Amino acid sequence: MDKEEFLKYRGISPFPRDFDSFWDNEIKKADIHFNDNLNYELVERDFNIPFARCYDLYFNSIDNARIYSKVLIPDNVTGKIPFLLIFHGYHGQSADWSRYIGYVASGTGVVLMDVRGQAGKSQDNSIFEGITVKGHIIRGVSEGREKLFYKNVFLDVYLLSRIVEEFDYTDKNRISVFGESQGGALSIVCAALNPAIRKSFIIYPFLSDYKKVVELKITTEAYSELYRYFKYIDPFHEREEEIFATLSYIDVKNFAHRVKGEVMFIASLMDDVCPPETQIAVYNNLECEKKLLLLPEYLHEALNVKVQDKVFNFITGSRIE
Repeated sequence: MDKEEFLKYRGISPFPRDFDSFWDNEIKKADIHFNDNLNYELVERDFNIPFARCYDLYFNSIDNARIYSKVLIPDNVTGKIPFLLIFHGYHGQSADWSRYIGYVASGTGVVLMDVRGQAGKSQDNSIFEGITVKGHIIRGVSEGREKLFYKNVFLDVYLLSRIVEEFDYTDKNRISVFGESQGGALSIVCAALNPAIRKSFIIYPFLSDYKKVVELKITTEAYSELYRYFKYIDPFHEREEEIFATLSYIDVKNFAHRVKGEVMFIASLMDDVCPPETQIAVYNNLECEKKLLLLPEYLHEALNVKVQDKVFNFITGSRIE
């Protein structure tokens, strides 16, 4: 794929005609749950940080799984403050409390969610038929879109954003999201499902353009479950069309057109985990105000030089150089 084709690429995985109506209906169900059965609680923690208050946040998600997040807010809040929701990478958990304390010092509240079934404290109580030996993308795929593991994760993200939106001290015009890899994917989904999200900083997003992943024969750990699914469950690809049609409901590129806020987007062009084509497909399907930054020499790796300050500036309005 040459550069011109790459910069226009929008993905080859299907976009279902009822994608928006499906997710609009899921949002309606989640809103009913939010009003009736959320049962959320904030438990204050004492870390002896003079300018911050810290809380454990728990809530019951759509299937009553108990979801956990860290919450940090500036101490002595008297007015409305901006909030940043941060989502972590695949297999992982929310960052240490101290990692984003600079945002709190700047006057921004921070929320860090643990994705269910991964390394953090969130609970996954779902029951699935079929293969569960490896990977969350294909979990539930044999039962159809209603049973997909990530469908519930996306609703976890939405419900968390609704909770933050309803805090008494939240400035509803300044809610942002940020994440890398899986975190970038969940940030796109959060902004797509909740129009209250005004800014999104997305770095090499995961969970995009699954058909392209299989076409490229990607077998690295993040996407190996797709390779393994076809190898062991459907070796002749007799159900390929059906599988990709089901996965299209959790394909992040298909959420991109719903994002209404401003997006800053970083793609890594030597990425050996999330193929660059699948990243740019997300960006090219965005219809909002957006800016693309390319990293030609970077793989799927830590971006600590000249990147984290860009995130901080974008979210807080600072001018750190």
